[in-house]
Amino acid sequence: MKSHYPLVIIGAGPAGLAAATTASEHGIETALLDEQPAPGGQIYRNIESMPTQRAELLGSEYQRGEKLVQLMRSSNTHYFSDASVWSLNGQLELGVLHQGRAHLIHADQVIIAGGAQERPVPFPGWTLPGVMNAGAGQILLKQSGLVPSDGVVLAGSGPLLLLLAWQYLNAGVDVKAVLDVQPMSNWLRAAPYLPKALLAHHYITKGLRYKRDLKAAGVLTRHGVKDLRAIGGGHVQAVDYIHRNKLYSIKTPLLLTHFGVIPQTHLSRAASCAHEWNTAQQCWRPVNDVWGATDIKGISVAGDNAGIGGARTAEHNGRLAAFNAIHQMGHISQGERDKKAKKDLRWMKDELLIRPFLDAMFRPPSIMLTHPTDEEILCRCEEVTAGDIRKVLEEGHQTPNAVKFHTRCGMGPCQGRQCADSVAQLIAYETGTNPRDIEPYRVRPPVKPITIGQLAGMEQNSEE
Repeated sequence: MKSHYPLVIIGAGPAGLAAATTASEHGIETALLDEQPAPGGQIYRNIESMPTQRAELLGSEYQRGEKLVQLMRSSNTHYFSDASVWSLNGQLELGVLHQGRAHLIHADQVIIAGGAQERPVPFPGWTLPGVMNAGAGQILLKQSGLVPSDGVVLAGSGPLLLLLAWQYLNAGVDVKAVLDVQPMSNWLRAAPYLPKALLAHHYITKGLRYKRDLKAAGVLTRHGVKDLRAIGGGHVQAVDYIHRNKLYSIKTPLLLTHFGVIPQTHLSRAASCAHEWNTAQQCWRPVNDVWGATDIKGISVAGDNAGIGGARTAEHNGRLAAFNAIHQMGHISQGERDKKAKKDLRWMKDELLIRPFLDAMFRPPSIMLTHPTDEEILCRCEEVTAGDIRKVLEEGHQTPNAVKFHTRCGMGPCQGRQCADSVAQLIAYETGTNPRDIEPYRVRPPVKPITIGQLAGMEQNSEE
């Protein structure tokens, strides 16, 4: 790893792969930094070594990633696996931990393409062993071919829930139930966006096929579920819920939940990029233009890092960010950039036609976001409950950073990734304000774990 690259791309998912390939094709020396052992990101995880039968099980959208990875591999991109970025500042200096060694590198342009994370939503029993994110279940399937042996209940809201249920069904898993918590009011909220969504009908057709197959297999599917609870002592044993004013219980050793995804913003916030509240997606996202450029010169965001749009949109985002970076470095004119980007701009616009419909349809119920019981743990790292936070709010400390100071909420190993959204929603509700007016946690380096020894080693290496 050198100390300087003209272009550094963070993340090797669809956006990062497309950006790296595009830049390399134009003769730009590019470093692609990836936390994973192999390229593909979460959506195309393990694509290079995936057995054919399992790839077919995961579907055509997953298989699409093989070509993206091949194109990157055949380019002149400097690809670094096992490389986590623990620092990024406005001077385009990056702290990187690569295979256990710390480095400082500089770039002329940086594209952040770190993707998204599942939205953490606390509910009674969500910290019990045996309760996991649906994304974790999909990682096990993609990475190792592991599936639940004793059945599973899937609960929450969002397209991933339906996809994973369908994948498990085809893998022979006993899918005990799919419990959809989206309120019926979401249908009314989404209806105005349906006509445009139908122009991206391939997404809707695929979703209807998943539903049809699950129904044909006799999988219990409930919509409008309320009061979701995981029940158990040392391990989840059952899932309780209310449907149409009646209490139900399903015995299960495994509950996988999903409530949509939100952008990973730690690096863009550490670099002091401006962020804005996205009401439709109920999350913070970096402020950026169509090229992904932020208000910090030389830093761009691409893919779900810039706002949730899906894998295909991320591809186009990545290429657009790369074209703009190439232009900013003086290798092509603005006119050449616009000409090269014409198809991706059009394709991205087409892909995004369905997004307003999906955002409205799968928006998590506000009661789950704003009404955790006092006993529910919001910060799993520091075991801070909603009651602890309410007590601090009553004392007059009514910002996330003040709550962090008084409770250590957000100061654990995840640096607030698993609690920031929940804390902000709770503060907004309890203080009668809008989430967009709640300043997020301040983010300081290191944004990823690094040891004192690794930092000291970096200093020693620079002296040598």
